[in-house]
Amino acid sequence: MTEKDETQDPNQLTPKTKKPSFAIALIPLIAMALLLGVGYGVYRIKAQVLLVSAAFITACLGAYLKFSWKEMESGIVESIRKALPAILIMLSVGVLVATWIAAGTIPMIIYYGLKLISPKFFLVTACFVCTLTSLACGTSWGTIGTLGVAFIGIAMGLGIPLGPAAGAIVAGAYFGDKMSPLSDIPNLAVVAAGSNLFDHIKHMFWSGIPAWLIGLVIYFFVGLQYGNREFDQESINLITSTIKQNFNFNLLLLIPIIIVFFFAFTKKPTIPGMIISSAVAAALAVIFQKTSLVEVAQAMNSGYVGNTGLEAVDQLISRGGLMSMMETQLVAFTAFSFGGIMQKTGMLAVILEKIMKFAKKVSSLVLTTIGTAILTALITGSSYLAMIIPAELLSDAFKKKGLAAKNLSRIIEESGGIIVPLIPWSMAGVYVMGTLGITSFSYIFWSFANYLAVVILAIFGFTGFTMAKKLREDETQPGS
Repeated sequence: MTEKDETQDPNQLTPKTKKPSFAIALIPLIAMALLLGVGYGVYRIKAQVLLVSAAFITACLGAYLKFSWKEMESGIVESIRKALPAILIMLSVGVLVATWIAAGTIPMIIYYGLKLISPKFFLVTACFVCTLTSLACGTSWGTIGTLGVAFIGIAMGLGIPLGPAAGAIVAGAYFGDKMSPLSDIPNLAVVAAGSNLFDHIKHMFWSGIPAWLIGLVIYFFVGLQYGNREFDQESINLITSTIKQNFNFNLLLLIPIIIVFFFAFTKKPTIPGMIISSAVAAALAVIFQKTSLVEVAQAMNSGYVGNTGLEAVDQLISRGGLMSMMETQLVAFTAFSFGGIMQKTGMLAVILEKIMKFAKKVSSLVLTTIGTAILTALITGSSYLAMIIPAELLSDAFKKKGLAAKNLSRIIEESGGIIVPLIPWSMAGVYVMGTLGITSFSYIFWSFANYLAVVILAIFGFTGFTMAKKLREDETQPGS
């Protein structure tokens, strides 16, 4: 191979490639919809197998358009590369959950939760606590993987349906995430749209807080029926007594949680904080639970396995570990492979260009941006791409209409980044399902804050309310 060949950009397309027609660009979407709708929805075939099939169909169309496999492969690699930070966080959370259980941190939270939380206020409490945690830590995944797991355990112990419980957890975790200056989602949204962080977060108050409050009101009234139920107090007492017999509680077991908060507040890297927290939890497991290092290491890899003698408790605490995330990783890799080929062959761009023709008024521009973000999220399963791609395509349209960039950053975050966990085949969706041990269709409806904000934004688009005008050329400065 010559020196020129060695330095050639692998992403550079050959002159022989053809631009896909709109009809051809729709085929992969229709194929994926049919495969997932029928294969996953009806026959419960694993999503990763179906996504590989959709990627294969897309690659065949790419070959028809004269794209080489090398070019399509580079699109896959680039798509997966963008997801690697999230994948590393996911693996870290798997270790974190296992060590927190082994140390007794999560069992202690479950124990006192069962003792203290009233069933009729459970949904409100779960949403509110997850909001505060995610707001402080800047991570929805970390909140779901730790406190979310604990709240699911409490819900199981109280006999509360897991769908509403998981919906409240997801809604709270993602609301706190999107409003946190420590989170990567709002930071990426402002970079993509060309706005600034604090104006962006303040601008989201108008859509995010009403949606969150509506959700809390619904959780309150729905929770009242749980308070009127006759719970099997004897079973709850058996669960709490079994947990107490198998774990030694101490205030020092809260240290792993404090470490995660410390790294968040001091704006230090998330993954090192999770690893240090896991290491401290492992030491606490040895000290307080008399667990051997070999058993802790096995839990980190395969997940903690409860052996309390009571099936209900074992089901609560048997989770976590690196291997618990493997199926999630497979779904992520196959989904990003599909999205990578769609982007590389230009089929995604053709679809989005067609959508842009409808963006002539402010209302249609807002609806177009919402639709583009949601469509990108459905295709790629990535919150990052669901914000970046619409921003790249539509930022000029907002400028031409004299609208501030914070309008665009607000829309792409609400419609792209925060909608993704409601998509079953997205990385966030499969993470929630894998971590909380539920199906996506059981919690989607109950995550009110995630989708009601999009409805509110659509109303703002038609009324013009809160659609801020552009004040200066450089909108990366506060006060724009």
